[in-house]
Amino acid sequence: MRDFVIMTDSCCDMTGRMAQELELDVLPLTLHMDGADYRNMLDGSEIGFEDFYAKVRSGATASTSAVSVGDFQSRMREHLERNEDILCINFSSALSTTYQSACIAADDLRPEFPDAKIFVVDSLCASLGQGLLVYLCAQEKKLGRTIDEVHTFAEVTKGHVCHWFTVDDLNHLKRGGRINAATALFGTMLSIKPVMHVDDGGHLTAVGKARGRKTSLVALVDHMEETAIDPGNQTVFISHGDCEGDALFLAEEIRRRFGTEHIYINYVGPVIGNHSGPGTMALFFLGNKR
Repeated sequence: MRDFVIMTDSCCDMTGRMAQELELDVLPLTLHMDGADYRNMLDGSEIGFEDFYAKVRSGATASTSAVSVGDFQSRMREHLERNEDILCINFSSALSTTYQSACIAADDLRPEFPDAKIFVVDSLCASLGQGLLVYLCAQEKKLGRTIDEVHTFAEVTKGHVCHWFTVDDLNHLKRGGRINAATALFGTMLSIKPVMHVDDGGHLTAVGKARGRKTSLVALVDHMEETAIDPGNQTVFISHGDCEGDALFLAEEIRRRFGTEHIYINYVGPVIGNHSGPGTMALFFLGNKR
């Protein structure tokens, strides 16, 4: 039986160490800031997370770009030439063209490697929601599942990866076109924090409001209570926009309410963080619906 590799992109927002331990192949998206290009490496080696958020807080503006078709072709070819099949799980197609790039690369390579299996999955996920899906697929691979079995698992499971998040500064969502200027202004004046999620189509959607920061964090856990499948016995991921204290508060609230043991915390990386801003708090878990 041929071996296979799980490939993903840096919007999974895992730590570099976790990706290495899971034997993932991770392709970076790119951040363009202050006239320089930085690859969004999971270990922060080209732009550190604290450095990135400090630049954003000081008013720096940036843009981002997807993984290119050529980058996917080059990396996929390396695995195919080693007789490895590929399961490639990508950032939501509703938020990036990275998934489309992977599809084009795979289509171009299949005639050249007719015996290989190349599966490309639109995760419909973002940040550590994508990371959670990839993590769970890697666990399935460790159990000895075939690439076909893990591919099916990914497609079935992705619709159950719940994303709940809030932001501290509405102006970043305004710049990204997620809310209008008036909503941002009045929300900021009244300390209104949006409670948002990623819907079944992989889009960011506002679903509620909370007055004040702490209330908004508790609201994330309330949503977990409503839909989580066996919350005390699953792995939960939390990502944050350079606000680790709030992430630790959120983790402690989850432990207090559900007894959850396996909680992983990491930064929202610079590509997603460029759109969500400092102070973003996001919670990811498996639920009976998104």
